[in-house]
Amino acid sequence: MSTDPAGEPLPVIVIPCFDEERRLDVPQLAALTESGRVRLLFVDDGSRDGTPLILHELARSSGAVDVVDLPENVGKAEAVRRGLLEAIQRGSTIVGYYDADLSTPPQELLRLLDVLQEQPHVSFVMGARVALLGRTIERRAGRHYLGRIFATLASILLGLRVYDTQCGAKVFRVSPAVVEALSRPFRSSWAFDVELVGRLTRGTDVVEPLAASMFEEVPLREWHDVAGSKLTIGRMARALADLLFVALDLKLRNHSRGSSSGPRSGPVPSPSTPSRRGEGSSETESASTSDRN
Repeated sequence: MSTDPAGEPLPVIVIPCFDEERRLDVPQLAALTESGRVRLLFVDDGSRDGTPLILHELARSSGAVDVVDLPENVGKAEAVRRGLLEAIQRGSTIVGYYDADLSTPPQELLRLLDVLQEQPHVSFVMGARVALLGRTIERRAGRHYLGRIFATLASILLGLRVYDTQCGAKVFRVSPAVVEALSRPFRSSWAFDVELVGRLTRGTDVVEPLAASMFEEVPLREWHDVAGSKLTIGRMARALADLLFVALDLKLRNHSRGSSSGPRSGPVPSPSTPSRRGEGSSETESASTSDRN
């Protein structure tokens, strides 16, 4: 595994892709890998266009790129989960996930990493799309207002003063809490970010939760609403409905934890992630094939 000047493994950023042939900015992605700051792990989620060819060509041209091929579409949430588990299995100590359309510019992703690496007490850093003076946050009005409704409900559900759970740029330290949170599929393919934070802040019988003080939101200096996004207004509305299922799931699991007679025994389950060249399970687990990225 590639390491930084201090000998630590480079952070691995998971990028889920489904039919992204027309939106992949190869020069910017290549520049990100050439920074020497990160490795990129692309998860091709059963693309039907030329996306796999582009990704594997990028991997051949850069030693800082890996590709995981999923034989069929399993949805963004599961593609991200499998990619993160793959990165952790390879020895990564810092991981994250990032939208393939680069709506969050690469320099902003690296800035999130700076915040994480410069503050040892912080475990989870999230980009936040806040339209402030001096910032360039370009977002369609419909998505913005639905996003504010979503964020308010997510904040109530989580019991955290979080502004933007859905920004597609997040980085965090690998810990027992993270491994446990990723040990089972997410219930929602669209609200999985909320579900992940909820699992981390609630903990289980196996691991202690992460304190709210270990999370930090960083207002982005730049973010662009890229054309062709699969997160339509209709799917945003579905994500709002998914919050109810996420809330129920977290409540039931929290109740189960509180009534348990003792901690579970045995190791955290091993993930069943596919090989780099596509030898993977066809289980959809968290989403049907209709749940596209």
